[in-house]
Amino acid sequence: MLLAVIRVGTCSWADETLTKVWYPPSVKSGEARLRYYADHFDTVEVNSTYYRLPDPGMVGGWAERTPPGFVMHVKAFGLMTRHPVRLEQLPPDLREAAATDERGRVDHPSEELRAEVFRRFAAALEPLRLTGRLGGILLQFPPYIVFRPSSFAYIEWAQAQLAGHELLIEFRHRSWLEEANRAETLAFLERRGLTYVIADAPPSILPTLAARTTETGYVRFHGRNAGTWFKRTRSAAERFDHLYSEDELREWVPQLRALAEEAEVVYAMFNNNGRSQIPGPPGLLGDPQEETVAQAPTNAGMLQALLQA
Repeated sequence: MLLAVIRVGTCSWADETLTKVWYPPSVKSGEARLRYYADHFDTVEVNSTYYRLPDPGMVGGWAERTPPGFVMHVKAFGLMTRHPVRLEQLPPDLREAAATDERGRVDHPSEELRAEVFRRFAAALEPLRLTGRLGGILLQFPPYIVFRPSSFAYIEWAQAQLAGHELLIEFRHRSWLEEANRAETLAFLERRGLTYVIADAPPSILPTLAARTTETGYVRFHGRNAGTWFKRTRSAAERFDHLYSEDELREWVPQLRALAEEAEVVYAMFNNNGRSQIPGPPGLLGDPQEETVAQAPTNAGMLQALLQA
């Protein structure tokens, strides 16, 4: 049996850590960075779309700067996954239709408003779809979306808004994956043709369940730093601050290969967008030096090497 391709990438190519640490100093523009990234990895998650609806012109630029066969998964705008969003994150012409709470966040958006956001989101991704570069749309649900009938109903509604697209479903509340509920969770996703996202996270926060519900295997590596998982921080990089060791990544090699025996394609995506100090080469005087590395691309490269060994 031929194994499926295992594609490795990072969750963002423009995160602050990557721009300051990973890219060479000569690679300065957004266009040059995406081209450089695509020279090293053949897939990426677009993270900026979680904060703002994508612009079709910008999306067209992504398609132009990546080679044929490159795959871009796109994270859904926060309002689409019932995250709190501030009024100014909406397009100006939609703001009048949105009520806000005392903190300036969109409060209980109507189904009509939410549906229009879904429509614009999908329309903006057309340049990727038409060039064959669009992978899945990541619907990452927050911890307060728990296992209950209303949550299932919302996922069904969201799928109807994005008909024809592959949807990647990630849960952040453990109720979906607890032993009493996991079979029903996976059966629902499989029945609906929705791709289950495996999350590698601190075990005390989320159980890691290696499973698939479609022909796509999908793993997101968030790091295992339980101490910062729920911390209010300036950036996600601080929350997911963890450099995987080679042993931790080696644990995943048989699991990824097992997924590849059954799936058509497997994605391993690193979301630990922080930086770490590691031992570097000796300095001029022979003293040990430290080197600053970007965690996500470093670990992605390590996993690639382990899979090829």
